[in-house]
Formats: sequence, C-alpha cells, structure tokens
Amino acid sequence: MKIREIKAMRLSVPPQADKPRTPPRRPSWAQEAEVANPMSRYPKVKRHRGLWLPKWEGVWCKVTAEDGTWGVGATAHGRAVAAVIDEHLAPQLVGEDCWATERIADMMFRLTKPYGSTGLASYAISAVDLALWDLKGKLLGKPVYALLGGPQKEKIFCYATGNDVDWYQELGFRAFKLACPYGPADGWDGLRKNEEFVARARQQIGDACELMLDCWMAFDVEYAVRLAETLRPYRLKWMEECLLPEDFDAHIALRQRLPWQTLATGEHWYTHVPFQWAVNHKVVDILQPDIQWCGGLSTCVKIAHAADAGGVSVILHGGGNSAFGQHFSYAMASVPWLECFISTAPGVPLEEVWRLPGQATPKEGWLVPSDAPGFGLDIKEEWLAPF
Repeated sequence: MKIREIKAMRLSVPPQADKPRTPPRRPSWAQEAEVANPMSRYPKVKRHRGLWLPKWEGVWCKVTAEDGTWGVGATAHGRAVAAVIDEHLAPQLVGEDCWATERIADMMFRLTKPYGSTGLASYAISAVDLALWDLKGKLLGKPVYALLGGPQKEKIFCYATGNDVDWYQELGFRAFKLACPYGPADGWDGLRKNEEFVARARQQIGDACELMLDCWMAFDVEYAVRLAETLRPYRLKWMEECLLPEDFDAHIALRQRLPWQTLATGEHWYTHVPFQWAVNHKVVDILQPDIQWCGGLSTCVKIAHAADAGGVSVILHGGGNSAFGQHFSYAMASVPWLECFISTAPGVPLEEVWRLPGQATPKEGWLVPSDAPGFGLDIKEEWLAPF
C-alpha cells in the first residue's frame, strides 16, 4: 500500500465537543503563576512564559493511503513546521510504502540534514511519523500499542504536573510535579521562596506521595546544586531539566556534583542521538522525550530500547496528554509512569476539558488507552483543513 498524500492540517473541533460544562472554582495556576525559565534574566518578560513564547498554533498531519484510509499525527509551532511537511517531506515521501515506518523515519532524519534534523524539523518529522503509525493501525484494525507488541502493563500509573496540588489530590493522583517559580535571577531570596513553595507542597501531600520539581531549563550548575541541597529534606523523587539542553558538559558536571539526586531531562532534545549520549555518559536517570517533538513514535522506540540497555527509565514529557504518548507508554517496558500536565481550572472534570474525542482520560491516577484502531482518536475528516 503506497502513500497517496501527506498534508499539514489545522484541526478545528466543533465548540460543543470541547466546551466545559462545569464552572471552575478558581483560575488555574497556569494563567498567572511565575515559572523560572531561560528568559527570567530579562525583567520585561520574566513574570510569565506567555510574554515571550511564540503564538504559533498547533499542526496536524494527515497521511492518506492509496485506498483512501488516512491517519493523523500532531505537533506544534505553526506555519514554519507546516512548511517543512508540505514543501519538503511530503514531495519526497508520497509513493513510499506506508507500512515502511522505519524506512520513512530514517529518510526524514536524513532528508532534513541540510537545515538540521533537530528543532523545527523534528517537530515536522514527529507529525508525519505519528500519522503513519495511526494509518498503519487503521489499515490493520488494531490499536498502535498492539503494533508495538501489545500491552506491557495492565494500566499506567499517572502523575500530575502543575501547582494546583489540592485539586490533583481530589482527582486521585498520588504523585505530583511542581513548576519551580524562581531561579538564579532571583538570588538568595528566590532560593528561600523555592524552599517554602516545595515545603508547602510536601505538607499538603504528606509523606506517602511522590513529589518532583520541574526547573524548565532555568538554572546553571551552581544554582541547581544549591537548590537540590536546600530541598533535600523534602525528598524530591527527581529534579527535571535544570540546565540548557544544549550544554552537555554542564549535564556531566551536574551529575558529578549531585550523585545522590535523581535527575531527569530530555523534553527539548530532538532525534534519538542526545538520548543515546545521555545513556552512554550516565548523566540522567530518567529520559523525557516528547513524542510529538523528538521525531515521533519511531524515534521514541529507539530511545526506549537505549534506555532498556542502559538501565534507565523513559517517562514521556506530557505523555498522558496525547493518545500518542498513551499508546507508547502502555507498550514499552522501560516506561513506568505517565505525565499528565494539568493547566485547566480546579473544579472542572478532566473529561470535559482535557481530551480529544476517543482519547483516554486518567481515572484516580491511572490510565488505560483506547483499544480502537490506530491511536483511537475519533477525529472527523471535516474537522481538518489544509494549512
């Protein structure tokens, strides 16, 4: 079966399909909360990431086979990524065998070398790859996790990311990751406030729950070490993405300075190559690729196998927020947990605001993906329009 068409698409879900019915109790933490980030040293954009992040829309990719069957994948960063799909990848891949996902993933990795296979190109590759896996599942009438060997676990343990911890407890979660508010730009006072912030969360959840801290590329080695030592009494399960992702020497230094602290990173690494480096150099304990950014399912499978060989874990960035991440995590032995990033308002049930039709929602801190063909998304063709 050959590929007939590949196109970047916009998805427009009808308003009645995604409008919450339950009024919120209070605004979400994500609306106004300060989060330490790489731009925190610049006062005019320090207060909130929304002041400097690009306003690019999401990108979907639709891959259609000769018989008219189609699959979809999704990624981010708008028109720039859509151009890579429509103007470069699609013309090269139309006519290829739609079953040959490994061949096509390798072709895309190599096709994008002249302008770099990382960054925006990796987002484009991810959307095409995910659409191909969705298509393959639909052609076979099987969920994607079955194509990966079937369920490796009966259900997936989920943790909640965000700062509305009391609400996540009500939802049944028993593991929580906080977004760190302050970084080096805030000096000693920020370090003290970070400790108070983490201490409140530990008191809220008690000793029987897990607590993690997301540092979102905001720190240097010295600050990460000082903060980790300050927070040691609060028993963080891991500290995440403390450093700029490109600074590999800093990752080695941080591992040497903090041999006792579990470290995680990888959401802003692209292709399988930096993950292989991290395993070989033993710089982190948990790899965190984003399946919609790093190269798609094909790349994540490579990362999972490297993790297995190196004795580390894979926990996808935002894996619980997409059917793509749910299926991968359900099937792979190196994946123990699933992240659920929750930016919606407390009091509004997740099933009202948090998922696409056909996508599973966590219940009491656990999740089982849809068993419908492909990734199980119930997206209507009329909801998709070319970029």
